[in-house]
Amino acid sequence: MTTHAMATLDGMRATLDSAAVEAFRTSFGGRLVTPDDRDYDAVRTIWNAMIDRRPALIARCASTDDVVQAVRFAAEHRLLTSVRGAGHNIAGNALCEGGLMIDLSTMKSVKVDPAKKIARVEPGVTLGELDAATQAHGLATPVGINSTTGIAGLTLGGGFGWLSRKYGLTVDNLISAEVVTAEGKRIKASADSHPDLFWGIRGGGGNFGIVTSFELGLHPVGPEVLAGLIVHPFADARDVLRRYRELTAKAPDELTVWVVMRKAPPLPFLPAEVHGKEILALAMLYAGPMDEGEKVVKPFRAIGQPIADVVGPSPFAGFQAAFDPLLTPGMRNYWKSHNFLGIEDPLIDVLLRYVGTLPSPHSELFIGQMGGATSRVAPDATAYQHRDAAYILNVHTRWESPADDVKCIAWARDLFAATKPFATGGVYVNFMPEDEGDRVEAAYGGNYARLAKLKQTYDPTNLFRLNQNISPHA
Repeated sequence: MTTHAMATLDGMRATLDSAAVEAFRTSFGGRLVTPDDRDYDAVRTIWNAMIDRRPALIARCASTDDVVQAVRFAAEHRLLTSVRGAGHNIAGNALCEGGLMIDLSTMKSVKVDPAKKIARVEPGVTLGELDAATQAHGLATPVGINSTTGIAGLTLGGGFGWLSRKYGLTVDNLISAEVVTAEGKRIKASADSHPDLFWGIRGGGGNFGIVTSFELGLHPVGPEVLAGLIVHPFADARDVLRRYRELTAKAPDELTVWVVMRKAPPLPFLPAEVHGKEILALAMLYAGPMDEGEKVVKPFRAIGQPIADVVGPSPFAGFQAAFDPLLTPGMRNYWKSHNFLGIEDPLIDVLLRYVGTLPSPHSELFIGQMGGATSRVAPDATAYQHRDAAYILNVHTRWESPADDVKCIAWARDLFAATKPFATGGVYVNFMPEDEGDRVEAAYGGNYARLAKLKQTYDPTNLFRLNQNISPHA
């Protein structure tokens, strides 16, 4: 009889006979992939090339019923279990070694009700796919800034981007969710149904179950917005950052301006002599009438002597994909992140020093402007706690060769340590790498104890542990 050796929750190996696996296959409406299948490597490959693990079995789900069957199979045999959505997952928790990977990436339905301004979205949907469906009706919801990001992981961690200062985090726009619990039960979480779970999934990650449908509120946006980049020479970065902090401190909610510092890619609007040289770019979007946006953006255009100014009318969905070429799959990625209340001169000094020593041409620093609507929600209203963050730093270290792992990771860690004295101690869970398990409690701050109790209720065996994990035993 054929047997399958699989990793278990207790760190051991379980030997499943072929009858057990075939019984699962018979009840499963999707597809089971094993290491013997020709496309196994393609199916198990994830966005971050640093993460290379081999699940013993991959359950590619086509429906919520499939997710129920997969969870029940995992729970019955106490299998090490990972859950894959559609996008990046910097920590690589979508992959497990020797266990069961529940793959949601083929669950791609998006249904938009333009009259009610609601979208119902399955977990395999990317932001680009969601934007395409909602922008057909001139609607959008706050999500991230890269079209290949998956809606599931983004939402469960909180979710923020160009529209968040105007309309809040993604979780602030979540109306309800269908959740498959660790027991294999299918329930609806909303303000009126399982409100404790609804609170927890709005920022608590995948700790409490697998969400198979998100119901999101939509807002009138676009389809054309004022957006683009203003690119400055790195020699002017200090003055630009000082002016940036002054202007963003009084910017209206409709305007979001992020800072990007990196080596200039060969973009057609940049002169050839700056390609490969350090630059500072102000990336911005105004979520309101175009004529008002032109007035609000004008002071940012007056900063210094930019190399290029390509801010203008842009399709919203197109601008959402503007950074896609900088985030293609197959590269090695290691991120670090801090929250800040402000951008002090000593912090600027540290940032500029490290931009001057970027370890690869693909590495960059993002400073995301927060505030606005994101700060007007009580810290305990959702699991996402850090409503005080005015800026979020993402140390986005990215490179090609394993030979550069030590150098690139060391650079990111050193920069993280050097900027820590200026930070709040909070962190956005979706920017945490896999080696930051010791920061999980800080990520949830005053909400952590409540989340641990919720974990005890909905996942007492910690079946869903491959995430920024909240232990039921905390």
